[in-house]
Amino acid sequence: MTSVAVLDYGAGNVRSAVRAVAAAGAEVTLTADHDVINDSDGLLVPGVGAFSAVMAGLENVGGVELIRTRHEQGRPLLGICVGLQVFFARGHEHGVETEGIGLWPGAVTALAATVVPHMGWSQVSAPEDSEMFAGIRDDRFYFVHSYAAGDPPAGTTVTTARHGGEFIAAVEDGTTWAAQFHPEKSAEAGVRLLRNWLGSFAAQTPGS
Repeated sequence: MTSVAVLDYGAGNVRSAVRAVAAAGAEVTLTADHDVINDSDGLLVPGVGAFSAVMAGLENVGGVELIRTRHEQGRPLLGICVGLQVFFARGHEHGVETEGIGLWPGAVTALAATVVPHMGWSQVSAPEDSEMFAGIRDDRFYFVHSYAAGDPPAGTTVTTARHGGEFIAAVEDGTTWAAQFHPEKSAEAGVRLLRNWLGSFAAQTPGS
């Protein structure tokens, strides 16, 4: 059975992510143990709350280097919500700039909308070649956020959504995937997306 480590760095409400990945068909461990993570087929990085708090939590458990190394090695990696945001170079919240992990250039900034947070079910616009949204391009996904990335990283497959303006809803970069929404709260569409992620493991090879 495919094994997935959910990175435990103090983020809230991670049990729902653990349950959802298990429902998608993986053996799941919530852990900060580097040996367990390195032995796992996939690594899921959850994220709830402020960009700066998530970065601090990741740094406390050595998660930043774990994530960078896994990305560089071409091993399956999935970021959710703020877990997507910290993959970018920096975040701007309440006038404070925080350095991100920097897998991709660009910044996470406040949504250009009259109503924030963006909370609830929204349609996404996925490219035809998206593996993440195979079979679920017409489904809706559950969002809860006030900040988002707007500049698509070069060489990646980017899915967008709209709340006020257009923002990045998901990124596929070889073996590194990330979603601004919460698959674990997106009912059957979310489980199917996680199955797409698990199904991609065999097809993806290091360095792809």
